[in-house]
Amino acid sequence: MKILKFGGTSVGSAESINALLDILKQGYEQGEKPIVVLSAMSGITNLLTKMAEEAEQGISFGPALKELESRHFTVVKQLIQIKNQNPVFTQLKIYLNELEDLLQGVLNLRELSSQSKDLIVSYGERCSAFLVSKIAAQYFPESLFVEASSLIKTDSNFGNARVDLQQSELLIRQFVQENPGKFLFVTGFIASNVNGRITTLGRGGSDYTAAIFGAALQAEAIEIWTDVDGMLTADPRMVKKAFPLPILSYTEAMELSYFGAKVIYPPTMIPAFMKKVPIVIRNTFNPSFPGTIIQYDSGRTSYPIKGISSINAISVINVSGSGMIGKAGFSGRLFSLLAHEQINIVLITQSSSEHSITFAVHPADALRAKHLIETEFELELLAKKLEPPVIENELSVLAIVGENMKQTPGMSGRLFHALGRNGINVRAIAQGSSEYNISVIISQADLSKALNAVHDAFFTALKKTLHVFNLGTGNIGSTLFRQLLEQEAFLRDNNDIQVKVVGMSNSRKMLFDVEGISLTSWQTELDSKGETASLETFISRMQQLNLPNCIFVDNTASEEPTKHYLKIFESNISVVTCNKIANSSSYAQYKQLRDTARRHGVDFFYETNVGAGLPIVRTLKDLMTSGDRIIRIEAILSGTISYIFNNFIGDASFHDVVKKAQALGYTEPDPRDDLRGTDFMRKMLILARDSGLAIEAKDVDLGAILPKACLDAASVEDFYLELQKEAAYFDTLKEKAQRENRAIRYIGKLEDGKVSIALELVDEKHPFFNLSGSDNVISFTTERYKERPLVVKGPGAGSEVTAGGVFADLMNAGA
Repeated sequence: MKILKFGGTSVGSAESINALLDILKQGYEQGEKPIVVLSAMSGITNLLTKMAEEAEQGISFGPALKELESRHFTVVKQLIQIKNQNPVFTQLKIYLNELEDLLQGVLNLRELSSQSKDLIVSYGERCSAFLVSKIAAQYFPESLFVEASSLIKTDSNFGNARVDLQQSELLIRQFVQENPGKFLFVTGFIASNVNGRITTLGRGGSDYTAAIFGAALQAEAIEIWTDVDGMLTADPRMVKKAFPLPILSYTEAMELSYFGAKVIYPPTMIPAFMKKVPIVIRNTFNPSFPGTIIQYDSGRTSYPIKGISSINAISVINVSGSGMIGKAGFSGRLFSLLAHEQINIVLITQSSSEHSITFAVHPADALRAKHLIETEFELELLAKKLEPPVIENELSVLAIVGENMKQTPGMSGRLFHALGRNGINVRAIAQGSSEYNISVIISQADLSKALNAVHDAFFTALKKTLHVFNLGTGNIGSTLFRQLLEQEAFLRDNNDIQVKVVGMSNSRKMLFDVEGISLTSWQTELDSKGETASLETFISRMQQLNLPNCIFVDNTASEEPTKHYLKIFESNISVVTCNKIANSSSYAQYKQLRDTARRHGVDFFYETNVGAGLPIVRTLKDLMTSGDRIIRIEAILSGTISYIFNNFIGDASFHDVVKKAQALGYTEPDPRDDLRGTDFMRKMLILARDSGLAIEAKDVDLGAILPKACLDAASVEDFYLELQKEAAYFDTLKEKAQRENRAIRYIGKLEDGKVSIALELVDEKHPFFNLSGSDNVISFTTERYKERPLVVKGPGAGSEVTAGGVFADLMNAGA
């Protein structure tokens, strides 16, 4: 025997009822005749409740009654043969006439008792179950409509009646024995008291009906057919990666359901739990999917938790004061008071000093709870032994649930790391000794971000999603997008990472898409769909979206974005940048940025500030972190200057080499911007600061490459004229180098706490002697690398290597 319960969406239209019938036919062909428990059509219970409440206020219920009739009659016309329709119309009309009389009575008296309301809403299940039974009778002649009110007996607590399980199970077994071979279609949700008055079973009542029948008959399984594929790892409306769970224990299902999962209601599982009858959650509209089995023991799985549940809106009340310390019975007095007034406590936490108790209630109960406490503890408040209770609103509860959590180290650490890494403040924590559940209270505004961050942290078989906001779509930005697109499969298969560029901007347009902007057509989308660019709006929108694992990427050379770095860090967003300005401005700003990023637990990566894609900054940090001591750093960190001196050999004149470098795009439009050495100075300044020196730009001894007349030329054309005039100066330098078999190098040095950059002639023993093209090179002489320095060498410029460096930083920020 199986019990199949179909929810409101499964009986809400002719199409869904056909889907229901297909499920029954498939089992029928294999000899199955389950007991079918049916809810009211979707929306009908709410409609009946509204009609009753409006009738009490004197508002006409006529239009709503016509809507109710129309929905049921439409299904009759669509699914029942014409010759069989009249008896069905007749019974439905009887129900509707009874309902109209009841509503008219409420309208006349302007009074709606709980008993009357139960009777009114019961017509939803009556009409639905009767209708489906008559449609099914066309395929299953042994179909029989059953009103559960004759079989399930309760007390007289109308609206949420308590079931007499012993009597109800006896009546159910007796009825089934008296109707062998029948295909029973049973009303869910409704029951009756000892006087035969209709009662209802409260929230999840139809599921409860199914569970009562299943327990009474020791059913093989209770199948709850709904519109989802089972119980999911999280709320799919907030967590797109949520997926159905194949197996849950009763305890896990209860924990998940209690904290917001709407698929099943915890009390409905109690009869099944007591008799160890499995409950299966299935999808009427995807019957091939196996769904979720809820059984006595779920066994161990590869996942550390089973799911993440939440309550969207919660209020917290804090009661504190010295009068609570060591006061026996205080908690009992407090919670007995609230229980007596039917105020449900969602979560409780108490400080070990007994100085305060924090508990969560539903927002609708918060003010009433506060007033009750103030009245009950009036004397303690007057004597200043208690502080006035304080309410915090706009909060949510997030809970991780799973039997595997028990005695598994690191569960709390993983949860709080995921929350802290994303800047989510925890207001209160609760964990039972059973270790099935860890619950935290957080800001309601952070709930979606928290759910996604925690889901990524615990379900590592899924891909961690990095949400990227990219500023700058020039050579580096566009190359980065192409590299991300090309590496998408590799990142997915090898790193379990998915990168979504959810915001991008250049100086003209900006575009946002939380599902991710297509990296194949981003240019077209930015031009056609983008709004007018505004840096303030771009950053504000990034903060408002409040996405988990969020990274701001600055692929510009502008000072403006750097002014917002602090605000970005304070929003718990990491920054990856190839922009040198922030790190090479004042030392105070340099230090403030690092301190702020560290304080908020986010990353600040800028590898490309110094050597494009070369691992220079990271190498220095690794040396420092591992306790090595820097003795000396020597570097050539200008690809432009490196190219010029590597080609200033033989018969070539300095003028011609510079001219060629500009033609190849190695220099700025004005080559003096490179040859002044200012950019090189910024790079050495960053390295010096990263090595621990608190220095400013003015402290760097910057040696000149060009004579003063070249630097002071009025224009680029005049600069080249002056360069020709100074040919002898450069030729003398070149001839000396050739004569001594040395190479001309513009070298930055960090030694004894000082930084200098100057032209030098190096011999073949020097690591910078054999340099070609536009390569950068850096030599670290440390306590560990004293005899043979650690050398990093390679291309120090170009969009490919620079974008590659940004890419690497992006992956490190997302680690």
